[in-house]
Amino acid sequence: MAEPKVGKSGRRTFGPLVLLGLAAGTVTAVAGNHMWVRAEGNRAGQVSSLALSVDSGKMPAATALALVVLASWGVVLVTRRRVRRAVAVLGALAALGTVVTVVVGWSSVDDSLRADLASVGVTDVATTHTGWFWAAAVGSVLSLVAGVLAVRLAPGWPEMGSRYDAPGSGAAAPAAAPEEQSNLELWKAMDEGRDPTA
Repeated sequence: MAEPKVGKSGRRTFGPLVLLGLAAGTVTAVAGNHMWVRAEGNRAGQVSSLALSVDSGKMPAATALALVVLASWGVVLVTRRRVRRAVAVLGALAALGTVVTVVVGWSSVDDSLRADLASVGVTDVATTHTGWFWAAAVGSVLSLVAGVLAVRLAPGWPEMGSRYDAPGSGAAAPAAAPEEQSNLELWKAMDEGRDPTA
């Protein structure tokens, strides 16, 4: 089977764009598991973190969506043609979801932290967004850019050759009768998962 022709621009964009997508997705996934907002003041500092809920000030939805983005990049690497483009669309939609999560998280993580602090009697606090929030913001935007570019450029990217396909996924060659095959051919057939006697 002939390999599809890939232009130089396709090869040039493939590696950098995949690396950008993976790096941005990783940053967003890690940032989603850290505090996006921090309470400041003496009373806030006296509250044990054990008194707060597990996700207080965090946005686990960003991590979940970023993991979908990372998984889609893994699938884009090993698929071809329409499947590759469909998975790139899925990754771009998940990246759009991370952007929406960051926008919603601007106020929701602040509200959740204030509510948790209020439940233990701390009401007068100042809050600031941490570097993790900004890392998630940058990572989600870069994930979206990489995902949209992948949808557009994926058809011109190089593909894995058919030699990496699972055995038996291609058209089977007509086999000779077992009596006409050498011992080596019989063993090769069994190694490939074919029954040489069928």
